[in-house]
Amino acid sequence: MMGKVLVVGAAGQLGCELSRTVPKTIELIALTESELDITDQAVVLEWINNNRPDWIINAAAYTAVDRAEEQSELAYRVNRDGAANMALAAKQSGAKLIHISTDFVFDGCKSSPYQVDDLPNPRNVYGASKQAGDEAILSTLSGDAVIIRTAWVYSSHGQNFVKTMLRLMSERDELGIVTDQIGTPTSAKGLARMIWLSMDAGLTGIHHWTDAGVASWYDFAVAIYEEAKALGLLEDRVCKIKPIRTLDYPTPATRPACSVLDKTTTWNTLAIEPDHWRVALRNMLVELLPVQND
Repeated sequence: MMGKVLVVGAAGQLGCELSRTVPKTIELIALTESELDITDQAVVLEWINNNRPDWIINAAAYTAVDRAEEQSELAYRVNRDGAANMALAAKQSGAKLIHISTDFVFDGCKSSPYQVDDLPNPRNVYGASKQAGDEAILSTLSGDAVIIRTAWVYSSHGQNFVKTMLRLMSERDELGIVTDQIGTPTSAKGLARMIWLSMDAGLTGIHHWTDAGVASWYDFAVAIYEEAKALGLLEDRVCKIKPIRTLDYPTPATRPACSVLDKTTTWNTLAIEPDHWRVALRNMLVELLPVQND
């Protein structure tokens, strides 16, 4: 695999991991939000026309799920209009586009994992804005684009559920974590590697990717606590983790009760043996260990 690849949203979790895992044959241009505003169509079209990347990876998104309920205009500007701008730029320049979407395009009412062709029905502004972005890309590029739906992404960079839990567990004696929302945690590093493989394999269309297994947020929190304790990240801290219902922890945005994605086709197509989410979690936590000087 060779060529020039533009990553937009380079300062985010996925953007950082794409930079860390980039194949040696790739000329990577990684731009942050301040370096390329994807909501500004004229700027996007000019940049792409002048620099002519072979691939565009759109890792930029408005992801503050609860805040999106009040900032819906901003969420749509980034997640829908920004995606549409990247698709138009790709079409005009001949670049191939990889766009990152979400499990939140589904309503969570299905009792089995979601297939790529299941009908989206988002339950919050974030999910609806992401689905609008997906539709804009498909409208412009048809099946030529790659849309990767993923879920519960975390990494050693930036802010995410894992790092929030570690902070709270170091501060509090007890935490109540929702146990009736089911999905799959996803390591941003694993997602980045999958993206590089998908380029090599020439994937097109919509695909699902998370790590293997399923979990509730409560399961995830318990695993974070156990793995962090085993690694010494929480030292002698004791924090009781209590399962609670969504009803007991109301949030501005309604979340899907079960948004597990079916990844079987993706795994088979790319010949990948995926890590279980708990193994990926442990590997990420190791990155947070203090550097030992000899």
